Amino acid sequence: MAGLRPGHPFPSCTASLLAFFPHLLLALLEGTVAAAVLALSALGLSLVFGVMRVVNVAHGEFFMLGAMLAWWVAKMVPGGPAMGFVAALIVAPLLVGALAFVTERLLLRRIKYDPEATIVATIGLMFVIQQLALSVFGADAKAVSAPFTYRIALPWFGFSGYKLFVVVASIFILLAVWWVLAKTKWGLVMRVTQFDRETATAFGIPVNQVYSAVFVAGAALVAVAAVLIVPIQQAHYLMGLDPLLMSFIVVIIGGLGSIKGSVIAAVIIGLADGVISMFFSPTLASIIATLAVALVLVFRPQGLFGVEPR
Repeated sequence: MAGLRPGHPFPSCTASLLAFFPHLLLALLEGTVAAAVLALSALGLSLVFGVMRVVNVAHGEFFMLGAMLAWWVAKMVPGGPAMGFVAALIVAPLLVGALAFVTERLLLRRIKYDPEATIVATIGLMFVIQQLALSVFGADAKAVSAPFTYRIALPWFGFSGYKLFVVVASIFILLAVWWVLAKTKWGLVMRVTQFDRETATAFGIPVNQVYSAVFVAGAALVAVAAVLIVPIQQAHYLMGLDPLLMSFIVVIIGGLGSIKGSVIAAVIIGLADGVISMFFSPTLASIIATLAVALVLVFRPQGLFGVEPR
């Protein structure tokens, strides 16, 4: 076969693809990190709605509080960034979970988990937590050092080993949550309570205790997500809005109350956000995500994996 003539378009196309590939790979890696953290955040919101049938508007502030507490714990614990990070990964979710426990007992239980009243109550809680964080921690952004600084050397660029750790840790936590929900007695109790509260009560299931545990678990999950991301994104008292909005987008697209749908939607939204932000702009990525929510609400209101109400 005759060789390619000088000026033939194939070599230039191949060179363009080779030059494009590293940028695409970097965008996919960054999108995977975003998807992993988003899956944890949305899972907490979806778990609360799926079992309790209430919308926690303060979900983003639990995320912000987890990040702020991570900074505080890492600063207070001696022994370097690794010890501080490990301590933050334990203490911050416990403290946020404790706040969620008090909120459920003193607020949500008193209004009997009424959906409309819960929205109003958690909106108020959102502003209270935000202003308390401003008063206690201040308005400046807080940086937290990563527990290690190892970089993976790829042929085209170096990529943070910590970011890959975030992905692996998120997958491990998601699998652990799935195991609890699918393979344990507690998971069965939560599924029964989700299906029918009256039936669960008739079988002697302490529904209020289940609600309390689920609300605490949802808050702890989003706090874990915050601790994982805070070495990458600085903590700030106003940082709760984006996780709240993105979690709502993921839960609506995946299907309200669908754990599997939330995880799959988080992966799709995270990867799309990484690619679109890299090659176009983050604003366009947000616009497309919002349009996707509108299309889902119009053509499939129950979400991609949600069950149509009977």
